Amino acid sequence: MKKSQTLIIEPGLAERYYFRSLWNFRELFLVLAWRDVSVRYKQTVIGLAWALIQPLATMVIFTVIFGKVIKLPTEGNVPYALLVYAGLLPWQLFSTSLTGASNSLVTNSNLISKIYFPRIIIPAAAIIVSFVDFIISFLILVALMVWYQYLPSWQILLLPIFVLMAFLASFGPGLWISALNVKFRDFRYIIPFIVQFGLYVSPVGFSSSVIPEHWRLLYSLNPIVGVIDGFRWAILGGDSAIYLPGFLLSWCVIFSFLWLGVRQFRKMEKSFADLI
Repeated sequence: MKKSQTLIIEPGLAERYYFRSLWNFRELFLVLAWRDVSVRYKQTVIGLAWALIQPLATMVIFTVIFGKVIKLPTEGNVPYALLVYAGLLPWQLFSTSLTGASNSLVTNSNLISKIYFPRIIIPAAAIIVSFVDFIISFLILVALMVWYQYLPSWQILLLPIFVLMAFLASFGPGLWISALNVKFRDFRYIIPFIVQFGLYVSPVGFSSSVIPEHWRLLYSLNPIVGVIDGFRWAILGGDSAIYLPGFLLSWCVIFSFLWLGVRQFRKMEKSFADLI
């Protein structure tokens, strides 16, 4: 004889186990991530080569402008092109993740309006595409190191920590902007401007050591500064140094944005299906 089962509907139960339920929807996360990766360069003439051409072209431009024309100093004996590319890698990872996460809810409007699932899965899956681009672009870094005969030191083993740091730096603001983008579609035009502006105010084409000492801590309020310094330290080894107070401040800013992004996303999440 089968025992009868009773279904209890308790107010706030879904809220209480929201993040625990993410594990139950892990297959949906994988499906969305694979879909975004597969359509990234679909119907393009040169396909994945775009992930190589874009950072390579940017590196050449920055090397010529900052290294040859302005003649900014490098770090130690590091070739300027290698310095630029070591800063360009985390910036590309950050900017691609931020852009993908910010537009993810709008581009998946049909899915949101049909079924329930934790909506945070959508922006989380969107940033996987940026990791694929990062892996492809990393091949250029390997080629540059071979070309300049520059061997990385043991710090390269800590690079995954700074990759995670770049993801966290983009995920917090990406969650908040993606939620705002559902209600205010103007943000789809604001994000490209922010990304382009951020490229020039972040130490991508130059070393952060050129910033005057009394301004460096304030400059580190830009969280990507700590990410780029960490990448260069891991890739370039002893020829690059981390400004520790600014690096710790960048971590504090990243976690603040992450907490604020999750908080605002969860606050607005219930209205997504109605607004989108």
